[in-house]
Amino acid sequence: MSVSDVLPHDAKPAAEAARERGRGAHKGQQTRAAILEAALNLASQMGIEGLSIGALAEVTGMSKSGVFAHFGSREELQISVIREYHERFEEEVFRPAIQQPRGLPRLRALFDNWVGKVATEIDSGCIYISGAVEFDDRPGPVRDALAGMVLMWHGALGRAIRLAVDLGHLRADTDPMQMLFEIHGLILSLHHDARFLRSAGAVDRARTAFERVIQFYALDAAATPSGAAAPSGAAGAGGARAPSSLHPV
Repeated sequence: MSVSDVLPHDAKPAAEAARERGRGAHKGQQTRAAILEAALNLASQMGIEGLSIGALAEVTGMSKSGVFAHFGSREELQISVIREYHERFEEEVFRPAIQQPRGLPRLRALFDNWVGKVATEIDSGCIYISGAVEFDDRPGPVRDALAGMVLMWHGALGRAIRLAVDLGHLRADTDPMQMLFEIHGLILSLHHDARFLRSAGAVDRARTAFERVIQFYALDAAATPSGAAAPSGAAGAGGARAPSSLHPV
């Protein structure tokens, strides 16, 4: 017996219509997800500016009107791709790292995951980096969306650095913004050397350079790659929880 069997007769058409709407919404979500997957692949090869309703319709085998119905405009398509990339970046880079104890272990995990992400994108390119080249001098909603996502990631790294300072893993006079600037510079160098110059040792050099940055800012007791025990009373992985999202809390 189904739910519709026990409904009043005049309620059955409404129930059927509700189920149809639910099936339609689910199918619409699946179609949108498939379009976004194709759009991400296209953007990684041709850049965000390479995205268009027409190009995506051709890649997916859909009509232009079908693609347009899910996004409404080329600009909204581009912004949706940036958001989708950010969500995947968060899942692959940020969330695994916050499982590590706060302080240097977590900061190292954030950087190591970031390097791993860039390494897997050598043939396709990082949308954060390639998008910055495309939109650095082009104001508008797409640039704002991209810059907002990058700043959100920088905010997460900045919090990780400040936690390491608070726990005594980094010197009290550490300037989090300066350290963040240096760490981001390593990623930009890695992307340039690995993608443009095809330098085989770029990943190892980036990791070596990161350890030198750590050595500069870290207290001797916390500078080893395995990390050091937090000062008495400080929270580790089981202490106070760090934000579980890149979004400000």
